[in-house]
Amino acid sequence: MRAEPIEPTVDIAVFARAPTPGQAKTRLIPRLGPLAAARLQQQLTERALARARAVPGARVTLWTTAPADDAIARVTADTVGATVRAQCGDDLGARMAHAFANTLDGRRPMLLIGTDCPAQTVDDLRAALMALRDADAVVQPAEDGGYVLIGMKAPWPVLFSAIAWGSDQVLAATRARAGAHGVRLAELPPSWDLDRSEDLDRALALGLVELAPSP
Repeated sequence: MRAEPIEPTVDIAVFARAPTPGQAKTRLIPRLGPLAAARLQQQLTERALARARAVPGARVTLWTTAPADDAIARVTADTVGATVRAQCGDDLGARMAHAFANTLDGRRPMLLIGTDCPAQTVDDLRAALMALRDADAVVQPAEDGGYVLIGMKAPWPVLFSAIAWGSDQVLAATRARAGAHGVRLAELPPSWDLDRSEDLDRALALGLVELAPSP
């Protein structure tokens, strides 16, 4: 007897930069070199996808800066049964808004995570889903003033406009936008991004990433 397909209970979008040497983890290139930095980006993407897949009932999509038919993106996504879509928009806010608008259909919530937070856990994702039972949106703050997760039950494009992306005011501006537009915003305990050399040292000390030996 053929089993009926299980209806997913949450959509999880993983936003990832393509692991292109010279264009990925650029702040770490002076330390690692372009090839090793790109390999680190690929490793972080694989770990973020695995984290998303570990959430029960998750339907996972890899949103990449590469074309949707990129071979590396497709092979990476296939390892966890994820689909691939290309990011679309002029800035990060527009790309995230597009992902929510083209995923949410009123049947299940959606979480969006990046790849730069190796300290994020499956329990963080589960906590975000729990928070969405009472809130309109949820974020997991980052120590640098941004956030490493955002989730919603319905699209709120106002949370992605008039934000200085890449600055230390992203979270503060998001809170202000939510308050001004009546969006009930929940927050998880903060985490941290792997962007700088000291972040890499922190991740290595905690065993969150590995560096391949130089050839």
